[in-house]
Amino acid sequence: MSILPRSLSDQAFEVVRERILSTQIPPLAPIRQELLAEELGISKIPLREALSRLEEQGLLSSHPNRGFFVPPLSSTEAEEVFALRLKIEPEAAAQACLVACDAGQEAARAAFEAWERSDHADPNASVRCNRAFHLALVTPGGRQITAQLVERLQVLAERYVRKHLEPAGREARAANEHLGILQSWLQRDAARVDQLLSTHILSTLHDLRAQLEQIPQTGPTLPDFRRAPRRRREPA
Repeated sequence: MSILPRSLSDQAFEVVRERILSTQIPPLAPIRQELLAEELGISKIPLREALSRLEEQGLLSSHPNRGFFVPPLSSTEAEEVFALRLKIEPEAAAQACLVACDAGQEAARAAFEAWERSDHADPNASVRCNRAFHLALVTPGGRQITAQLVERLQVLAERYVRKHLEPAGREARAANEHLGILQSWLQRDAARVDQLLSTHILSTLHDLRAQLEQIPQTGPTLPDFRRAPRRRREPA
């Protein structure tokens, strides 16, 4: 079976998504569509399709006549995203551990080892590997809709995970928690997996609440993306 090539819109979607998650495009920064399309070597049509998809997934916001921008971190969004993770992810991982085959277990081990080997001085590498580890815990069992929901929530949570890992010592704590979750998952101890993963998500949210209190939660001042009007030339 041949694999269809990704469309230009799909490629732009992935590139811009990673730039948002890695904060290469910071909160409230305008998306300069003409410049970005030129940089990616595509027209504005597939780029706009990609930006619209990113807005649907909550990674971009838009304003009439002002274009797209990355929304700021907010305690409201963090509470919602992590509450949904608590409802879906622990139970999904617990169910997956019971049905994981040898290949599924090896994929989970490999994801954990990749996270351990990642350059934790590079937040981009660390959070990408963190996402892959969490997804490996829910993939076995063929529950595709559940896995897709977990992946979407992981992506929405990623900017907050990056924020959470900023203080010293957080990486070491996360490593210990991940190891405990993995060991219980490999032992097919579903109840323990549910408990440990729930505690892991809750403790992250607890830390984030304190961190996000230091960020103003008032409505953001929208950047003005409109071009400045051209000045009329005075007659000589």
